[in-house]
Amino acid sequence: MTTAIAVTSPELVLPPPDRHTPSALVLSCPGAQPLDAAIAQTRTVLDQHGYLIALYPASVPTALRQRLHTVRSVLESDRIALLPSELPPLALAVLVRQLRQLSATDLSPGVLAAAVRLLAHYIHAGAVLASVAKLDRVPVSLTAHARSWVPGSQFAVVTTPTAQLLKLGSAGGALEGPGYLTRLTTAAGQLTTGWVGGTLAPQWQVTGVEEAALPPESPRWWGTGKLVEFAAAIPDISVLYQLVSSVQRAACHWCGLELIGDRCGFCAAPLPAPALQPPRRAPAAHAPALTAPYEEADDGAAHGPVIQHDYGAQDGRPAAAPVVPYGGDAYRPAHPGQR
Repeated sequence: MTTAIAVTSPELVLPPPDRHTPSALVLSCPGAQPLDAAIAQTRTVLDQHGYLIALYPASVPTALRQRLHTVRSVLESDRIALLPSELPPLALAVLVRQLRQLSATDLSPGVLAAAVRLLAHYIHAGAVLASVAKLDRVPVSLTAHARSWVPGSQFAVVTTPTAQLLKLGSAGGALEGPGYLTRLTTAAGQLTTGWVGGTLAPQWQVTGVEEAALPPESPRWWGTGKLVEFAAAIPDISVLYQLVSSVQRAACHWCGLELIGDRCGFCAAPLPAPALQPPRRAPAAHAPALTAPYEEADDGAAHGPVIQHDYGAQDGRPAAAPVVPYGGDAYRPAHPGQR
């Protein structure tokens, strides 16, 4: 029995990479589906799958957000995880597909829900915009605002994992990309440009480029409809599984589900602070064998083993993997730009 994945827009359901990846349930807005029908639909999904993880942009209308919480409250179910995301809409669609891939594995529902925050750190999301005058997702200088009024100006913006802004055509400019193998997904709005596929894809050394429909939330999210949105993410299910599995797990003290990181995705209960502390080193005479070296902070305290994976190589180029610390901040990559 797989954990069901749900979204709030059909555009957030990208084509599956293989026949084993399940689709996602689309939860309709209040104006498109009566409340009774939404409750019955969700109850059926829970009966079939056991657990439901719903992802949606944090920018969705209040009415839709209230509908999601109303359905969960009426069903009085602790098996529904409602997870808003600050990722750009296309990047969220890519993350949803990764979660759909992982839902077909043996990962438990609690680990899947908690993995949303982990996977978000490994998606490089951005867009090419005709104007940054209404962009409030990254710092925009007065000069960039002024250049937005120049006809034909275009800007490349990256919002995650680090904010970047580049005026296209400027000498020597480039966006910092991932240090591991990714696939690039693009979605065009009311803007025509070949920069993403012709310049960005070779710079980031992606394994491929695919086109998708622009999510309806994208123009509002980016402040303009004249854009081409893009997202680079890890496409390999075995790599995603290894990435999630390498993080230390714990049991939620409130609902009992297994989780990774510091918060349960279903009941939102934080992990008690003592449970986040890594085990202390044993005396030398009784020290256990360690499978990975410990990182030492400035105060000499152990911060847990650093798990590194070999993602293989491509075209003679070593594909350095992300580094996942477990202990402390269990979600943030230690060296996201390492290649």
